[in-house]
Amino acid sequence: MQAKLYHPFNKMQFDDVHCFLTGENNVIENKLPVFADWLSEKYHLKDMPFKMLDESMKTYADIKIPCSQTSADQINNLEEKIEQAFENGYEAVVKLDKGLIFIWVAKTVYGVIFNEIQSAIKQQNTFAEGFNMSQGLIHKFGMLHTMLQKVNLPIVFDGFMPYSLFIVKVNNTENEFAYRDEINTLSFSLRMKDFGLLINLQDNGANKVYHQEIWDKIKGKTLHPIQFEELCAKVFYSAYLFNRLPEYHIIPTESEIFIEAMPLRGMSSKPIFDDWQFKTYGQVVENFWKRWGFLLLEIIKNPEKPMSFLFDENDGFVPADQIGLPL
Repeated sequence: MQAKLYHPFNKMQFDDVHCFLTGENNVIENKLPVFADWLSEKYHLKDMPFKMLDESMKTYADIKIPCSQTSADQINNLEEKIEQAFENGYEAVVKLDKGLIFIWVAKTVYGVIFNEIQSAIKQQNTFAEGFNMSQGLIHKFGMLHTMLQKVNLPIVFDGFMPYSLFIVKVNNTENEFAYRDEINTLSFSLRMKDFGLLINLQDNGANKVYHQEIWDKIKGKTLHPIQFEELCAKVFYSAYLFNRLPEYHIIPTESEIFIEAMPLRGMSSKPIFDDWQFKTYGQVVENFWKRWGFLLLEIIKNPEKPMSFLFDENDGFVPADQIGLPL
């Protein structure tokens, strides 16, 4: 029988009685935590605050999704593979199937999006106009959900990967758990154990190409945490500058569902990324470097060459052990 995709955005179905992944209405009694128990227990996420877009506060453990038993079993199987690699650190993570990392991050980010939408629907239903979301976000989030169904359906990315992924070794402190996402650009970063993971979920690899020169200099190197956060600032900012909404062909067959990427350039001669603005980038870096206390005026003292801990004045890589800052 031909596999069938579920499209929750068609009816904006974000209640607690339908499985977030399949739309089935036989959900398990206790909702599935987006941040799995193995993370919550090791990194005390039940007590760690998670700020929602509406400025309300939850804890990481409060971020849950309705799920059928079948979907929960499939996601828990994925979690076991991720846990084993993540707990063994950088060497295991770089050897892990990159498609598994993509699906795990997609599950995490989409789980957060699901909670944000639920919260917005409840809040905006008190107003006469009800809940509205831009067509661009519906397209982007809907496509992420379609790709996430690779968990339970035979989905094949035909000749492309939908993401840009960076994995680096980082001198983190013990029990570090530094998570960040930006749902509008579908960007995600995580720093834990001895590694940092950074991914843009829906750019068809464009951000990796955009930063290829930087990546060539740091690939395989060990970074100080402030260096990893600088890399994150660069990629999060370029994801914001990425001005295409990727389009895909979905081709179902009897045995598999093929997803084919349309060319990013499309009919436009405009560059894929908008112009880099150093002041705006400096504001992003200031936010990523908050724990070290650097201010925007220091960061962009030379507007054409903002402060960097990754590279020296000659654009050479700065070894982590030469950075005299706390981890």
